[in-house]
Amino acid sequence: MIVRDFSVLTFVILIIVMLVIPLPPFLLDLLIITNIALSLVVILVAMNMKEPLEFSIFPALLLLLTLFRLGLSVSTTRAILSDANAGHVIEAFGAFVVGGNALVGFVVFVILVIIQFVVIVKGAERVSEVGARFTLDAMPGKQMSIDADLNAGMITETQARERREKVEKEADFYGSMDGASKFIKGDAIAAIIIVIINLIVGMVVGMVQMGLSFGESAQTFTLLTVGDGLVTQIPALLVSTATGIVVTRAASDGNLSQDITKQLLAFPKMLYVAGATILLLSVLAPIPFQVTLPVAAILIVGAYLISRQKKELEAGEMAAVTDEETNEDDRTSPESVMSLLQIDPIEFEFGYGLIPLADTEQGGDLLDRVVMIRRQLAIELGLIVPVVRIRDNIQLQPNEYRLKVKGNEVARGELLLDHYLAMSPGYDDERVEGLDTIEPAFQMPAKWISDGMKETAELAGYTVVDPPSVVSTHMTEVIKRHAYELLGRQETKQLIEHLKETHEILVEDVTPEPLSVGSVQKVLAKLLKEQVSIKNLPLIFEALADYGRHTSDTDLLAEYARQQLAKQITLQFAGDARQLQVLTLSGSAEKTIAEAIKHTEQGSYLHLNPQDSQSLIESISSEANRLAEQDTSPVILCSPAVRMYVKDMIEKYLPTVPVLSYNELEPSIEIQSVGMVSMS
Repeated sequence: MIVRDFSVLTFVILIIVMLVIPLPPFLLDLLIITNIALSLVVILVAMNMKEPLEFSIFPALLLLLTLFRLGLSVSTTRAILSDANAGHVIEAFGAFVVGGNALVGFVVFVILVIIQFVVIVKGAERVSEVGARFTLDAMPGKQMSIDADLNAGMITETQARERREKVEKEADFYGSMDGASKFIKGDAIAAIIIVIINLIVGMVVGMVQMGLSFGESAQTFTLLTVGDGLVTQIPALLVSTATGIVVTRAASDGNLSQDITKQLLAFPKMLYVAGATILLLSVLAPIPFQVTLPVAAILIVGAYLISRQKKELEAGEMAAVTDEETNEDDRTSPESVMSLLQIDPIEFEFGYGLIPLADTEQGGDLLDRVVMIRRQLAIELGLIVPVVRIRDNIQLQPNEYRLKVKGNEVARGELLLDHYLAMSPGYDDERVEGLDTIEPAFQMPAKWISDGMKETAELAGYTVVDPPSVVSTHMTEVIKRHAYELLGRQETKQLIEHLKETHEILVEDVTPEPLSVGSVQKVLAKLLKEQVSIKNLPLIFEALADYGRHTSDTDLLAEYARQQLAKQITLQFAGDARQLQVLTLSGSAEKTIAEAIKHTEQGSYLHLNPQDSQSLIESISSEANRLAEQDTSPVILCSPAVRMYVKDMIEKYLPTVPVLSYNELEPSIEIQSVGMVSMS
């Protein structure tokens, strides 16, 4: 590592030395060959890279190589004008190109300079400029695409970070290339000026200082000037070409050679056309057959070989597709176990004793009830409940059933098919005899009674339901409680597409900017978790459109959505009576909670000490139990600033107790405080 660092430093110092100190001819020869070798390496690397970022050091390397060539030009110019001797390499290049005719050699050199300056440098400069502009313009879109993929769960945080870094590096690279391409343009101009200086000043020096005749001076200094120009322009031409390759290179799976041969020879029929056209030139124009025939033969034979190879590949692909389809059939066969890996959103499993519930031939109507449950929840919650997978399970007890959500058991119960479930009206009647149990949906005391005891229980005020009604009610309540788990990004996308059919402008104001589908899903799931229906989706999206550009905190956006749904929430908890009995928080309790809220870049959270937290939970639990004994459903009312933190605090201990804020209730509703919660 140290050797590498010092090698680059030594290279830079050498450039400075060449600009100041005269170098001997032997060292000049060595440096000129080194310059040509470095240029060859650069163009070969540029041809073999798959995407520009693989050669991200190129802009800085381009500057160093340009300075190196200019330093060489200064050293060789000094040697030519002072001693008329710049080493064997320059003399050999000049003699080879000039070939006894100085004018021809000079014209060849001028053509090389024109090719580099007018064609390659101009093109590379323009492509660099456009590439830099387009890359910078596309940068926000790429960043949003990465965020969308991250929120959709398609990539991990690490992958998103890597992709963001790549986007930033691309912008830096093309911006650097836009500036670095100017070095090549300046290098070409400097080369022309240096050649003119060497030629004119050299002839003057030869005649005045060296005593040469005009012809001898012209011959000597033309040879040296052309040789010097060639040994600098050939490497410059290679590096300029490498620049054009780098800035015009699109990301692909192969290098330049592979892509050219693959894409240029992708249509073998066109090679037949090209070969036939070349043959026609000998017929229609006086071109000898010995010139056109070899080229046409290569094209036609190549087309034949490529066509045969493509047919063999297509046959192999067809065989592979057939094998894959066969394997697919095997995987979907009844004997396959692959289907067992599928996790259903909702599963209802039951023991063999409850088979009559689902068997239509035995009078079971569970399937019809499930259809009604899904319709009911769609109306109540605004959620499309997935299809419920119903199947028997021999591992369960004969009269036992259980409900699963996404593969996890969330509820379990037991039914007696030849009995009825009688729920107590608040007192026990000795005349009603049966097996004591707990009603599974609401955890109320109940009894399994026989058919003969049904009339007696109804006369005694008991609520009597049959087993199918028990299980369907239980299923309904379980799905309600876990509705937020059933709403994923895919389901959210379907809801958004449905809303877009009638509220296109509203949807465009919310997603994909400023909120992703993932953010919308989190807001809707938070509403469902607190049993707030999302059926009024336009109203929820109005809140997201109003506040989504000011904050990305989904918890806070859910609070704004709740306030937008004030009429709906008021009707849900107060009913038509327009009256609501609530538990309120004391002023000191709200102040303590508000002061314990911590705000960070990732969001806000409640940092309440354990003693205050336990005291508040115990106080709420005590008041809730007191109201429950009076047949009153407890509802906690507090200020909007602390509502979601209070709910999060009691969620684990009192999940069914709703927490509302003053902004979520209509002003016209009558609120009665039936208790106050405080911290002791």
